[in-house]
Amino acid sequence: MTNISSPRRPAALARQLALAVALAAGTAVLAVPGFADAAHAQKKKKGEEAEAAGKPVYTPAFVKAYQPLDAKLKAPGASIAALKPEIDALIPLAVTNDDKLALGGMLFNAGITGKDYALQLLGAETMLASGKTKPEETGRYHVVAFQLANELKQYDKARANLQKAIDLNYTAPNLSAGDLQMNMAELFFIEDRNEEGLKYLTDVIAAKKAAGQKVDAKLYRRGVSVAYQNEIVPQVYDFVEHWVADYPTPENWRDAVNLTRNLNDFEGPVLLDLLRLGKKVGTLKEKNDFIIYVEAADPRRLPSEVKAVIDDAYALGVIPKGSDSWIEEQYKAANSLVAADRAGLPALERDANAAAAKLRTVMAAGDTFLSYGEYAKAAGFYEKSLTLADADRDASLTRLGIAQIGAGNIEAARAAFAQVTGARVPIARLWTAYAEQQAAAATGAATGS
Repeated sequence: MTNISSPRRPAALARQLALAVALAAGTAVLAVPGFADAAHAQKKKKGEEAEAAGKPVYTPAFVKAYQPLDAKLKAPGASIAALKPEIDALIPLAVTNDDKLALGGMLFNAGITGKDYALQLLGAETMLASGKTKPEETGRYHVVAFQLANELKQYDKARANLQKAIDLNYTAPNLSAGDLQMNMAELFFIEDRNEEGLKYLTDVIAAKKAAGQKVDAKLYRRGVSVAYQNEIVPQVYDFVEHWVADYPTPENWRDAVNLTRNLNDFEGPVLLDLLRLGKKVGTLKEKNDFIIYVEAADPRRLPSEVKAVIDDAYALGVIPKGSDSWIEEQYKAANSLVAADRAGLPALERDANAAAAKLRTVMAAGDTFLSYGEYAKAAGFYEKSLTLADADRDASLTRLGIAQIGAGNIEAARAAFAQVTGARVPIARLWTAYAEQQAAAATGAATGS
């Protein structure tokens, strides 16, 4: 399959973001605040006055311990491991929010120097807990905390910080809201909580559609990939239907048709309706695709359709003429039957329209007229079949929808496909997506866009 990628490894998740913490390089991306001035260490009353005036307020005991430790940490060749006891001793001394902001900056920078992700995360969390980070920077601090927590496999903490960044509508020049949402889904996938991750993606997509926003193709692609690889149904078909409806490229259609074939063991008559769609969207590319189509259609039942599909295989060069004896035999059989089959159409139509017509005759008429592209007549016979006892409703509804698309009745086709149940549901979902594509194309043509 072409577009469906394999799940990412956990370590690759943080690297996906354009806003990297540059963990390996040991460089900070945060505007980390430091300690302002020891003169701001106040007694309680004066501290309240200073805070009211917007000035930093520090605890004297914190100041006394902070300053010498800060000098040691900034000294050339400083050993973070050796200074860890002093760092740990400073933490409980941070009482005011300004203490915590300064402490967080120290911890974060020390963590970078010592390549200690846990210390960096504690620093980022401490700065955020202070409530003193600049509003325009807070989302970025949460993204950094998410990345660090992810590296440490602290996924609940990573999710919480990432959600805060999303809630704050944080973006950067190379980091979109969609990137953050994708990473939220990945946090579920990393823990094999695949259905939760797919539910998250589904909700994001639904919200974007409700708001009239374009859905990024990568959201669909990732949902399809995870659902397909883990055989999670029916969710995989939810993603596939909307994916190809919004992004109907030949590659996407081929993936959609192929994964539907791979996830199901369709019998010939059912598979035929999927291959018919494949023919319309140009996904029949391999020799085996055409062979299976010919087997499912059968020249004795649908000679015109078999002839047409083999002609396509010849025209595409997928099966060169004379290269396959079985295909040659099927082609000759179909070709020899087409004239008589076509000549018998009026009689078949008359018999199938009779009040006492049996289900077999009515369905044969629907299938035959469908194969000749007489869609309105085919639709009429499929509708009639639904009124008869012992009808295979799912087969009739699927082919009714196909005929209605051919006749240009898109809304009726959608309604027919929506009633399909059982094994044909995945096929009906794909045909629904094709109906959406046709409707969009008709709207575009009408508006000149």
